[in-house]
Amino acid sequence: MPDVFADLVGQDEAVVELRRAAAAAAAVLRAGAAALVPAGPASGNGSAADDAATGGLDPAAGMTHAWIFTGPPGSGRSVAARAFAAALQCVHGTGCGECPGCHTTMGGSHADVRLVVPEGLSIGVGEMRALVLRAASTPSGGRWQVVVIEDADRLTEAAGNALLKAIEEPPPRTVFLLCAPSTHPDDISVTIRSRCRVVPLRQPPAAAVAEVLVRRDGIAPDVAQWAAAAAQGHVGRARRLARDPEARKRREAVLAVPRRLTGVGAAFDAASALIEAAEAEAEASVTEADTTERAALETALGAGGTGRGAAGAIRGAAGQLKELEKRQKSRATRAQRDALDRALVDLAGFYRDALTMALRAPVAPVHTDTATLAGAGAQKWDAEGALRRLEAVLACRAAIEANVKPRIAVEAMMLALWKG
Repeated sequence: MPDVFADLVGQDEAVVELRRAAAAAAAVLRAGAAALVPAGPASGNGSAADDAATGGLDPAAGMTHAWIFTGPPGSGRSVAARAFAAALQCVHGTGCGECPGCHTTMGGSHADVRLVVPEGLSIGVGEMRALVLRAASTPSGGRWQVVVIEDADRLTEAAGNALLKAIEEPPPRTVFLLCAPSTHPDDISVTIRSRCRVVPLRQPPAAAVAEVLVRRDGIAPDVAQWAAAAAQGHVGRARRLARDPEARKRREAVLAVPRRLTGVGAAFDAASALIEAAEAEAEASVTEADTTERAALETALGAGGTGRGAAGAIRGAAGQLKELEKRQKSRATRAQRDALDRALVDLAGFYRDALTMALRAPVAPVHTDTATLAGAGAQKWDAEGALRRLEAVLACRAAIEANVKPRIAVEAMMLALWKG
């Protein structure tokens, strides 16, 4: 197994910072420190208490109890958080990738690393309170209790308050790792942000993404380069495009939208096709998990049993089944919005290509296979028209994120693209 930071693509500065912090955390353990000294964003001006807590290391590179990983989609926020968690559990304090601490953390089975991966639209207060309570326990392995919260921007207000209390009064050996698109108040509360150290990540360059696809996934170099450019630096999406023919077909259908917009009726047809494709993709991604979860719950509640009271037990389980259905519906909605957002990102890439061509900017196109069509659009619309269309796609993404009904937002976008 390679070093735990090997899959954090194009984030050299962040990797250096996290390695130094892991080394400081190991020094804390070696020194037998009873607790971490909470620290805000690294400033380089530490106190004697900071020095003691980090084993005498530079406080700017030292360890603290709460972190926020920020960056655009695909930048590797969750990858960075999990890799750092592994480095904290590494017996060498380096994230070697070979010790049991690294193996179990990266595999998701470490007893002292708790992962919160929201499947629905939000993270509720009940889940967060239970997590904070468990995180307050003493690490079974003698190192750290690590809580990784992916998509921390989905915390409800009450859940954020529950987390804030834990961050304000952290247990001695507990570390909170939060992932969010940015530190804007819409993504993470100001009070939580003020008590965390921020690790900003950037969109990895296409060349770095392609190198990882070739090295780790064995993808042909030319395919890897195309997928990395088409995915606009999103590592997971690049891998999906390179390996999944269905993903490539969906992308081709999205990029065919500009030439289909010949009138009002065509705009509404294109909107319906885009929504239906997202719904179908989402349904395919969650159906198997939904069926498995329901079967497991029914079995646990006594379904299929023949013993005395089995029938009564399953009749009394209606509330638990209803709660499961509610969670599954939320997960399906999230999957649909994620699928739709991927399509909108592809569409934005097309109009970005048209804009750069109209401006004669010396940059490579995102979608090399539709460069000719984008060039024709650039001649027809000019730079201002291409920019208006790009803004319409971005406005649609923002509207859906603000909980506008996806069909309404997409129909408005298609009309704007047609009108220009």
